[in-house]
Amino acid sequence: MGFGGKELVVKEEQVAEILQEGIPEELYKGKSVLVLTPDGTRTCPLPMLVRNLKESLGEECEALDFMVALGTHPPLGRERILRLYGIEREDSWPKSRFMDHRWDLPGTLVEVGRIAAEEVESISQGLMREEVRLQVNRHLLEYDLVIVLGPVFPHEVVGFSGGAKYIFPGVSGGGFVHLFHWLGALITCRKIIGIKDTPVRKMIHRAVKELRVPILCIALVVKEDGSLCGLYAGGLEEAWSRATDLSSEIHIVVKGGSYQTVLGIAPQRYDELWTAGKVMYKLEQVVSPGGTLIIYGPHVKEVSKTWGHYIEAVGYHVRDYFLAQMERFQGIPRAVLAHLTHVKGTGIYSEGVESPDVNVVLATGIPKEVCERINLGYTDPSSLRLEDYRGREGEGILVVENAGEILYKALERGGVTQ
Repeated sequence: MGFGGKELVVKEEQVAEILQEGIPEELYKGKSVLVLTPDGTRTCPLPMLVRNLKESLGEECEALDFMVALGTHPPLGRERILRLYGIEREDSWPKSRFMDHRWDLPGTLVEVGRIAAEEVESISQGLMREEVRLQVNRHLLEYDLVIVLGPVFPHEVVGFSGGAKYIFPGVSGGGFVHLFHWLGALITCRKIIGIKDTPVRKMIHRAVKELRVPILCIALVVKEDGSLCGLYAGGLEEAWSRATDLSSEIHIVVKGGSYQTVLGIAPQRYDELWTAGKVMYKLEQVVSPGGTLIIYGPHVKEVSKTWGHYIEAVGYHVRDYFLAQMERFQGIPRAVLAHLTHVKGTGIYSEGVESPDVNVVLATGIPKEVCERINLGYTDPSSLRLEDYRGREGEGILVVENAGEILYKALERGGVTQ
């Protein structure tokens, strides 16, 4: 159930109707329900949706619990989760618990199945061949129904976010997360972002089939101003698919050509480079070959709370830099390697010389010496005047406000770059 459109705004009373019609009563009445949600790095009207879920299901189900699908993002803690959901009084939610996906604690994960090496090879179109174990948060197996609740945007690893991605990697862990992130890196961000049907998405949908619990999806499409323009509730793949079709209309901007300098302003929700790297993912395709992409965000003061020690040890490099010497990086998690290639962008590595297509420069709170160590450019954000860049598209300079969710592509030679 649901609807959406580029010029529509889904009203709250319509939200309630979609939830009531899209979530069959027999799946939750007298049963325990777990809702998986994003953290604060995604734009969506989460408090309104959480409140409507309580009103639609809360009186009939035995339990209505919520878990933040962190992937490997830092845990929020109970107080921040309540603020994320807009809950002022926890005692007004007697049937609910509020949890982080504690991927970082021993005993959190349980194996639910495996994908054979031959099937991995088939789905990856020959890029990988290895058996992989599938692990999820053990709490998922304690519920009668799991509901995925979250927005859909173009995504650098899977093509479009949302849907089953809230399970893998949202509430999972282990080798599978690293496998499919590295698969996305092998394909490259340029060739996968904003594409609906990708080998990585197929891999995730295959993994979900190993879960023996009913899973429904509430997929949202949100405009840049935060307004809800699409909402779909129902089967996991079906609801996600409809939201993705609308996202592809709303969240992809095609410019008339590329730019020698692109400045992307990272919003406050990206508080480390691990997430602020989305500025590069979404803008890489409108930077001219040899041009510069500036990630502007004085509030970004850390590379990554979780993975920073690996990143500072290795640095950001193009994919082929790693492929030419994989034996050197056996101890580095492949999801980290994937992030390193996505931020650095496409390029070549030949005879010991690395030549990226884009010069990535940080104008953030990350010190110059750290930028040099991680192989990225540096500009002092206090000396950078945004007004010197704005309004100069005709001169080959593009400024993108609130960068990181909308995908920009360039129209060149009669077609869209990919």
